[in-house]
Amino acid sequence: MRMDEGLSKVPEVTLLFWIIKILATTLGETGGDAVSMSMNLGYLAATGIFFAIFLFAAGAQIASRQFRPWLYWTTLIASTTLGTTLADFADRSLGIGYAGGTSLLVALLLASLATWRLATGSVSVRSVATPTAETFYWVTIMFSQTLGTALGDWTADTAGLGYVGGIAVFGTLLALIAAAYFWTSISRTLLFWLAFVMTRPLGAVVGDLLDKPVAEGGLALSRFGASAALLMAIAACLLLFRQQAATQRH
Repeated sequence: MRMDEGLSKVPEVTLLFWIIKILATTLGETGGDAVSMSMNLGYLAATGIFFAIFLFAAGAQIASRQFRPWLYWTTLIASTTLGTTLADFADRSLGIGYAGGTSLLVALLLASLATWRLATGSVSVRSVATPTAETFYWVTIMFSQTLGTALGDWTADTAGLGYVGGIAVFGTLLALIAAAYFWTSISRTLLFWLAFVMTRPLGAVVGDLLDKPVAEGGLALSRFGASAALLMAIAACLLLFRQQAATQRH
């Protein structure tokens, strides 16, 4: 490693990263629905629970002196379950609808990225090595996870594409982003955040496909069972494959 390089507090972006990210976002949907719906706590109470968990996990992650895969992914799972219940609360309980919720969250996400860029000079994951940068990173992720939930629900429900149609749409968009990564010179940072946002609605519609009633186009699987299976798949990935921290370039 060169003297002008250090280690970021987030994982290197590899195929394994995206596999775990999609598993985590799907878990966020089934886990969030399990608490808010299956346990009948409602969106507001579930949001409060997951917000407290997210704050605790993010605080521990930011306080850590080095990249710890288990802590990182615990924080990300907390952000995606929070995103599920927060989006559902905004869309349904507040009555602003999927279009309103999506528009609001796009604005918040862009504002977070712009503020982060102005404050630190970069929004690249390779720059996430200071408490300030990491705080912006997790705030941006929280907004992106919430946006992804609203966007997935909007596509599957309001747009009438259903869960399979939603999977096809977001899978195609991710394929196009991957093609742009391999065959164009478009900013890698821009492509990363586009892919990061798009994996969330993909996970949302996959999660809904797993646990929604058959009459609504789902498979009617147990939310708790599906969540446990997804959690075990994530744990297996972390146990079987070693993740390294992204290299920071100054």
